[in-house]
Parts: sequence; structure tokens; C-alpha cells
Amino acid sequence: MSLAKFIRHKSVEQLQAEVGQRKDFRRVLGLWQLTAIGIGGIIGVGIFVLAGQQAALNAGPAVALSFIIAGFGSACAALCYAEFAGLIPVTGSAYTYGYAVLGEGAAWIIGWDLLLEYALVVAVVAIGWSGYVQVLLATAGVHLPEWAQKSMSADTMKYFWQQALGSIGVHSASPVAAPTDAHRFNVIAAGISLLVAILLSVKTEWGARLNTVIVGIKVLGVALVIGVGAFFINTANWHPFIPERIFDDKGVGHFGWHGVLTGASVVFFAVFGYDTLTTAAEEARNPQRDLPRAVLLSLAVAMVLYIAVSLVLTGIVPYATLSGEASVSDAFNAIGLPWISNVIAVAAVIGVISVLFAFMLGAARIWFALSRDGLLPAWFARVHPRFGTPARPTMILGIFTAIVAGLLPIGEVAELVNIGTLSAFILICASVLVLRVRKPDLKRNFRTPAVWFVAPLGILFSLALIWGLPWITFERFAIWMALGLIVYFTYGVRHSKLNREGSSAE
Repeated sequence: MSLAKFIRHKSVEQLQAEVGQRKDFRRVLGLWQLTAIGIGGIIGVGIFVLAGQQAALNAGPAVALSFIIAGFGSACAALCYAEFAGLIPVTGSAYTYGYAVLGEGAAWIIGWDLLLEYALVVAVVAIGWSGYVQVLLATAGVHLPEWAQKSMSADTMKYFWQQALGSIGVHSASPVAAPTDAHRFNVIAAGISLLVAILLSVKTEWGARLNTVIVGIKVLGVALVIGVGAFFINTANWHPFIPERIFDDKGVGHFGWHGVLTGASVVFFAVFGYDTLTTAAEEARNPQRDLPRAVLLSLAVAMVLYIAVSLVLTGIVPYATLSGEASVSDAFNAIGLPWISNVIAVAAVIGVISVLFAFMLGAARIWFALSRDGLLPAWFARVHPRFGTPARPTMILGIFTAIVAGLLPIGEVAELVNIGTLSAFILICASVLVLRVRKPDLKRNFRTPAVWFVAPLGILFSLALIWGLPWITFERFAIWMALGLIVYFTYGVRHSKLNREGSSAE
């Protein structure tokens, strides 16, 4: 394969000319619906689950700093996303932007990457959502069978894996003990993943309207946490603000400044959901005006709420007690306010659905864009004749995320999420700079301020957060990327729409 094929790209002018000609989707989304998708994608498990878990595991009260670090890096990328969203309002987000600037090969890598990342976010959020649903069910005296409450632990999965290998004559040198619990499959997490996929397959505008209402309920729930919790803060719980670094019996480090950075790496996926709204560019009524506004507005609202909740949560109870999957509800139970705990659980159960909506929508549209460009089979790029949605990739993603959410614990899935999005942020920040040099005279509806400072800073922050991720994340990411390159070189490069048109790099 020649280098020309790997770097061939669509021109920005070509993509802009196609904006008004695209008829794959109905344009039904306004500014507030787009903003609600962004806020819905950002605010969710990060507040209701991961803030507490990372305080207990890695950062202590300084989890607020973890959110600030992650949010600052995310803001740099958000400004670059906003410039591209106004410049190239086409379905596909970072994949499409990369196609226009860096070429087909880089675009494929980031599209393949984000396809998995968005799907895994859905799984992580579904697992966290399940925890809050079960809090409400327990309050009503309803308890699922133990096998259906949670997924298997990592050790339980290893045990059954070894048993399977043993049945075919392959034995492990260090056998794992039999499980002591009956947890096998998270039924609620799997069920909500399928339900959201069905909703998105029917009509985008129905889902968007419901999502706007859900986001409103969620923001009110977060405001309740802040407003009530502020009266119960004990500042002694904030000391030391950054706990001294320690190592557990497995040699894994926790706390200290490195723990703050590790916490930022893990919670990062909770501060980047705004990019999901850019995948719906072809469903926006006025994309070149509304997309940049929605990106920046959704991130600004979310960051204020994240920092406030982190401070309140670690102020009302000792950070070490926040390790549960329903940490906010657990905190208010601990200070004798079970009614607040129940209200928060209701808000979380309702509100977190919007995160599932945003990322499932994003994943399906990236898959659709890859297929429409010929890099994946065109069968996936056929919209439903009645509903006008990419129903095929949406339902496949629903089944995949249901299996992952049902089988895997939240920690195992969350570790896989962030590296791909951080890679996309690096690509977006670099692409803005390249396009400023290559085509400085393009009409830009939004221009990234201080771009030669903001974009490199976004790249540096993303690299730093990647460095803070666990090593196993890199191993699994490398496996997924290797699989993606195989798909591209054996299928995509030959079936690419640009290849059929005989296009080459400019």
C-alpha cells in the first residue's frame, strides 16, 4: 500500500459543500437539545460514583484537584472541538475532523478507537446506574437474586477461565481459589444498555426530548447534593487534603500527588462527554452556529458542578468511606439523612440515563460515518426507512454493551475508557494547528482563542493523563489498535469511498 492512500483526505471545502446536501438524517436538534446531550454525556457516573471511589482509592479530598486537572485539559480540547464543530459540521466528530486534516489512516485509527471507547463508557455508566437502582429497590424491600446483582469479580472470572482451560487439558501454574460469592451477571446494567439502544433506534428527536427532561432532573439532583451537603461539611475531613502516598500489599501506590494525577486520569472520561454532541452534527438545525456554543456551555456547567460535589462529598464524611458504587447516597446515609440519600438515588437513576443516551448516540454515529466512507461495510450505513436512524449499528452496540456491563466489574471497564479519548484530544488539538497553517483563510464560525498556547497545552495535558493510566490499559489498547489496523489494511483501504473515486492526497 502506498503512503498516498494512507494520507489521502477529504478537503474541508468538500465537506462543507456536502453539509447542505446530506439527507441521511432529519435536522431536529436545537441549541438546548445539543447542550443537554453534552451535559448529559458529562454529568453522570463521574459525580454519582467515581468522585467518591477515586477519593477513597487515589486522591483523598484532593479528588477536587483531580477534576480540575482533568477539566483544564478537557477545556483546551473543547475549544479546539468548538472550532472544528463550526468549521466541519458533519457526523463523525474527531474521526471526520482527522479525515479532513491528517488523512484516512489517522482518521481510521481514531474512529476505530472512539468506537470502542464510547461503547465502554456506556458499559461503565450502566454498571454505576445499576448500583443506584438497587439502592432504590432495597429501600422498597425488593432484592434481586445474588447472581443477578453484580458482575463477577476479576478473581471469579479467572477461576472460571482456569476451569475452562483445565477441561481441555491446559493447566495454570497458580490456580485461583473458588469464588466465595454468587455474583455472576449484572442484569440491570445489561437491561438498561439494551433499552437505550432501542430508544435511539426508534427516533432521535424522541430520545433528545426525553434526554433534555432527564438532564434537568439530574442537574436539580446535583444541586440538592451541594445545597444540603454544604451545611454538614466538617473541614477536619479535608485534612490532609492530599494524603501521604502509601503502597498496598500488592505494591500498588495510592494517594500523594501521583494519586491525584491517577485520579484525574480515571475521572477524565467524566469530563469529556461534550464531544458526543458533535457526532450529531447532521441532526442539528443550525450546526455551524449551535455546535460550538453547545460544546463550551455544556463543559462549563458540568465543571462547576463536579468541583462543588467533590468538595461537599469529601467534607461530609471521611474519604476512605466513599468506595461503594453508590457513594453519594452512602455518604448521606452516613450523616443520618436517608431521605436525601433516596432522593439522590432517584436523581441518579433518572439522570444517568442521559449519559447512556449521549455515548450510545456518539458510538452509533461514528460507526455510521466509518461505514458511509467505505472503511466498514456499507450495510451499517443504511438508515432505518421509517425512523431515519442508524438502527443497525445502534442495536449491535446495545447488545455488545449489555454483555460487557453484565459480565465485567466497573473498575475493569473504566480503566480501558480514557486512553482512546485522550488520543482523540491530541489529534484534535494538533489538527487545529495544522489547519491554521495549511488554510489560514478558511471562514471559521468559532476560533480557538490563543490557539498556539491552548492547543499545545491540551496535547501536553492529554499526554500527562495518559502517563497516569495503569499499564494494563496500554496492553489492551494496543490489542484493539492492532485488530483495527488488520481490519483497515484487509478491508478499509480497498473499499474506501476515496479509493473508489480514485482520490489521492492533496
